[in-house]
Amino acid sequence: MVDESETLGGALEDLQAFCAVVEFGSISAAARQLQETKGGVSRRISRLEKRLGAALLARTSRAVSATEEGTAFYLKARDALSLLTEATHDARQSGSVPKGHLRITAPMDLGIDVLPPILVRFRAQHPQISIELLLTDSTLDLAANRIDLALRATPGNLPSMNYRASILCAFTINLYAAPGYLSVNSSPQTPQQLTEHNLVAGRELAGLTSLEMKDQRNRSIELLLQPSVRTSDYASAQQLLVAGAGIGPLPDLVAASSLACGKLEHVLPAWHLSQGTLYAISLGGAEAPARVRVFREFLRSELMLLQGKNQS
Repeated sequence: MVDESETLGGALEDLQAFCAVVEFGSISAAARQLQETKGGVSRRISRLEKRLGAALLARTSRAVSATEEGTAFYLKARDALSLLTEATHDARQSGSVPKGHLRITAPMDLGIDVLPPILVRFRAQHPQISIELLLTDSTLDLAANRIDLALRATPGNLPSMNYRASILCAFTINLYAAPGYLSVNSSPQTPQQLTEHNLVAGRELAGLTSLEMKDQRNRSIELLLQPSVRTSDYASAQQLLVAGAGIGPLPDLVAASSLACGKLEHVLPAWHLSQGTLYAISLGGAEAPARVRVFREFLRSELMLLQGKNQS
């Protein structure tokens, strides 16, 4: 008696041989199709019957036909082999043909202010790829959350991780303000004049905010300023700045669209607050699927264009 928990082990070729015999009506015809000897095919059938503990074929000197058990087994084995062939084909294509579902995670600021038009343009070129965008400032585990690509911004090097990290672009945090605000309050000409302006700053402890700025020669100056408005993220900070709340820091990637259409102006362009790098992170090990590679390169080129427009 065969234990029902026992699997067929490495019997894929045996299954294929059995199905071929049923479909072509003889061991000889199956052997020709599989490019094996008749004896080899017969041994495969016998081995499969022994594993199953059931006679699958009725053999006579003139013909071979499936038993009742063999017919029932053939119908399910045929479907299983078809699914396996399809799965193998899809897996092989995933490495070369960009299609399927792409699950991306990104910081809130990037996802709200930068990614939407880029995703629309990408989908126009690759309609066979669907996209799911998860916006969070938390670091998600790629494997546990089935993430194909994570976009992460950092002021320094990434910590050591078992992931594949590719640099998308460098970014700079600068000061910006709305033209309307600057027309009323006049644009500061030196960092020290920021004390005369309303400051939109990140959420910190109550009290003064330390603002360290560097010029093009890497000379630095540190200012202690009292923010008029504090906010938790750059996305809301940009909306406040566009509305005329004052002067505040934004990554150049986040400010790019508003800068291009005249909603914001670069304040103290010879100075910046800090610099960082945006990375695209995917699971390590084997090469990323084609859909991930295609999107990563598309995003890199789009970000370069976005930054280039505002530098020209």
